[in-house]
Amino acid sequence: MTNASSPSTQTMTEGSPARLIFTFAIPLMLGNMLQQVYTLVDTLIVGRALGVSALAALGSADWYNYLMISVVQGFTQGFSILMAQNFGAGRYERLKQTVAHSIFLCTVSALLLTAFAEGSISTALVLLRVPEEIQPLTTSYFRILFAGIPAMMLFNFGACTLRALGNGRTPLYAMVSSSLLNIGLDLLFVLVFQWGIEGAAIATVISQIFSGVFCLVVIRRIPHLHVRRSDFARDLSLDLHLLRLSFPMVLQNVLISIGGMIVSYVANGFGVVFIAGYTATNKLYGMLEMAAVAYGYSMVTYTGQNFGAGKSDRIRRGLRDGLLIAILTGAVVGLVMILFSRPIVGAFLSGDPAEVAAAEEVALRYLFIISVTLPILYVLHVVRSSLQGLGDTVMPMLSGIAEFAMRTLMALVAASFFGATAIMYGEVIAWIGADVVLIGAIVSRLRKLP
Repeated sequence: MTNASSPSTQTMTEGSPARLIFTFAIPLMLGNMLQQVYTLVDTLIVGRALGVSALAALGSADWYNYLMISVVQGFTQGFSILMAQNFGAGRYERLKQTVAHSIFLCTVSALLLTAFAEGSISTALVLLRVPEEIQPLTTSYFRILFAGIPAMMLFNFGACTLRALGNGRTPLYAMVSSSLLNIGLDLLFVLVFQWGIEGAAIATVISQIFSGVFCLVVIRRIPHLHVRRSDFARDLSLDLHLLRLSFPMVLQNVLISIGGMIVSYVANGFGVVFIAGYTATNKLYGMLEMAAVAYGYSMVTYTGQNFGAGKSDRIRRGLRDGLLIAILTGAVVGLVMILFSRPIVGAFLSGDPAEVAAAEEVALRYLFIISVTLPILYVLHVVRSSLQGLGDTVMPMLSGIAEFAMRTLMALVAASFFGATAIMYGEVIAWIGADVVLIGAIVSRLRKLP
């Protein structure tokens, strides 16, 4: 049902939960798919045009890049929880104040994060054991990419704000336009201008600026989001409320990222060929996960709005329907990826035939393990996001600790006995550890709802 005040918002407090969750997730899936298409094309261009070493440079510190992205997402998603609850409850003046204070907090955090990211690249590459022969390429790539953190914050804030009000279409349009722009600029900068891996990073930053401005233009047209100077007035209790929601999400993401960096540290010790194969599958990871992420955003908005409206029965029904849809989707996506894995993986690799064959074997094995167990990851996204929509960001944080512990244990201990195989299975073990925490938490929380 579209909110009568604006065609750019949607209430999820009435109508079929399954239909609302699924239809809200569709544009998010399409957006994620196009974003992943960009990521795949970016990787293909780098891997095919610049070779295995450039592909390894792109992926050797992937988790460090994810750390920065996840901090940005933690803040913006945390702030959007309160926006969704205020919108669902019809507290529109409080919604404007929430948006205004979120803008201030996003600005401060973006500046601090940019300074930290730029100043820590060299140290991170050493700690991650990035091979010396590809460190210059990796450094150049991330130096440019991290300069675009404010643009990344702008887009994530705009997208999360719109989704909190039930608008999943605008972030889709922004990502479609941004992805097409990014692909075009990749081809221009890397293949035509011959700017190498730096050209791929520049293309990414420019596209992020574009998508952020795109969302901002739409936000300014929504009456409920017309913030005034008075909405920025000092309100420490509101700031603390927003930070209480966002900090556990930031910490959760940071822990997951650190666990991933520990895995990268161990994986990088297996050499450039293993890194290239591991990177090829990790680039496909986003394609495997894209529907799960969409369902997660959908559940945050659905649960947040209904929690704000005090509709506990709809929350329970929505969780049940959301889990069923997610598990079925995860099984289908995993099966499709298994059937077409070889031609997809082969498209990423070029160079010495022996190196390519070895890297392909690594990628295919890792991809099969992840694809078979994909429904476990989909359950994780739905349950974690439902808890966040209820305003509980602490238990999702604890699930992040469980992920960190499992991933680290597999990389530092199990890899000593089973080699690279332990790293591949470590991802699945991490999902299971998080699910154990989350399922117990959501059952307990639902029992306490009136």
